[in-house]
Amino acid sequence: MNEYALITGASKGIGKSMALLLASTGYNLLLIARSGTELEELSIQIQNKYQVRVSYLAIDLSGNNASKEVAGWCKNQTSQLSILINNAGFGLWGNFEDLVLADQLNMLQLNINAVVELSHLLLPVLKQQKQAYILNIASTAAYQALPTLAVYAATKTFILSYSRALRFELKNSPVSVSCLCPGPTDTGFASRAGMDALTDLANKFNTPPEEVARIGLKGMFNKKSEIIPGFLNKLSAFGANHLPKSLIERISASLFRH
Repeated sequence: MNEYALITGASKGIGKSMALLLASTGYNLLLIARSGTELEELSIQIQNKYQVRVSYLAIDLSGNNASKEVAGWCKNQTSQLSILINNAGFGLWGNFEDLVLADQLNMLQLNINAVVELSHLLLPVLKQQKQAYILNIASTAAYQALPTLAVYAATKTFILSYSRALRFELKNSPVSVSCLCPGPTDTGFASRAGMDALTDLANKFNTPPEEVARIGLKGMFNKKSEIIPGFLNKLSAFGANHLPKSLIERISASLFRH
């Protein structure tokens, strides 16, 4: 197989699991993350186990012109890119006015701008393929406002809405767009978001990243618009869509109280 998959946030968690799964089916890989050491270790692991080509670029996608650099690097690597997985992102926990503004703007840049920029820059390559896929990683947070995770949840709502609209625009093209909306996943998200106080609660509901990756890729290849792993997460999304928003916000505020 000569096809390539580009995965951002590929050094750990869901991104790493997706890289391993795609390599096992013969996809060559272009891996993006901040940590060159972790990317190198993953690349060696994959190349030792699977007969595929792996290249990586260590870069912070929230930096200025980072998406352009990634897109240019990708085009130099191959003209046969058939999968783009926008997985890089992070969250911050706390009341909006208490969190550092610069950190929240950095989150907007990574969670939203980088996704939009990479998709726009790489769509011409994807459309040249017989069949191609974009998989954007959102969250069950996309389905409701979350007090103390206000900006993070809003970024994921954007990604879900954007993915559905882009999917419709590209319905007559070779590119299928899907959005993966996992619930709590054992990826270290809570720790980076500053949610150590809620670790015990998160651990009760965490899904292994390997399982989320498997379900996400299966849904992507089946051209599903929205992919929600797990019955409880599906139930949560259903409730958020059908119960009064004020009730959902009160419940969320009690769960994520800072």
